[in-house]
Amino acid sequence: MGKNSWIWKNLLLAAGLVLLIFLVVNLSLKLFTQHNQSVSVPDFVGMGREQALQKAQESKLELVISDSVFVNRFKRGAVYAQHPQAGSQVKKGRKIYITLNANRKRQVEMPQLVGFSMRQAKVILQEKNLKLGRLIYKADIATNNVLGQQCGGQDIAPGTKLDVGSTVDLVLGLNPEDGKTAIPSFIGKSWLKAVSYAQDCYLNASSLVFDSTVRSYSDSISAFVYRQLPESGEERVTMGSPVRLYFTLDPGKLPLPEENTEENEQ
Repeated sequence: MGKNSWIWKNLLLAAGLVLLIFLVVNLSLKLFTQHNQSVSVPDFVGMGREQALQKAQESKLELVISDSVFVNRFKRGAVYAQHPQAGSQVKKGRKIYITLNANRKRQVEMPQLVGFSMRQAKVILQEKNLKLGRLIYKADIATNNVLGQQCGGQDIAPGTKLDVGSTVDLVLGLNPEDGKTAIPSFIGKSWLKAVSYAQDCYLNASSLVFDSTVRSYSDSISAFVYRQLPESGEERVTMGSPVRLYFTLDPGKLPLPEENTEENEQ
């Protein structure tokens, strides 16, 4: 009996030791993986930087600023985007990467455009994230040769710092002997494409009229031309002439396509 008792005691001791090891390992894993300690990621979008940092601290999360952008119609200095998204379940201490909306626009240097053609200057402006504005013509031997560059009605020197998206007007040469252009049809074209097309035809889309269907900036981007003045035709006008464009979101305002001659005869 003594020998059997010794064996059982050792078996029980071994079992107890195994159980103890199992409990220690299981507890360690829970502590290491923070088992059952996940948290829901707050919605940081729209919060200021300090507010977002405070919210992250309260949620036991680490906030990391990974990037910045400039969105004109969004609160300056606020969180614009985040990853992981709001509502995601993550472990405490997880890094949340955010993108801030900058307090001011990124700036670029004004390029030298004098001496280039209008089309070349337009491409250069686009590469610099600048917008082509008015085409201002003055008498010169070379039509559409850039004679000057302006911003806000003032001459602007190359190298001057400008906010991204600034509008640059071009002073262009106009030889009376070849300074005419035709007025194309803008019907059906979206706002930005219509303005760009007018410039490519050496015209100024100087008056843009949006009807009551256009209620927001997003609507204006989607709106399309349903009427124009002057109308398209074979008559040629002086380069730089103004064009008035009317925009809508209502397809019913688009003019009906002209029936061809054969259909009219039948």
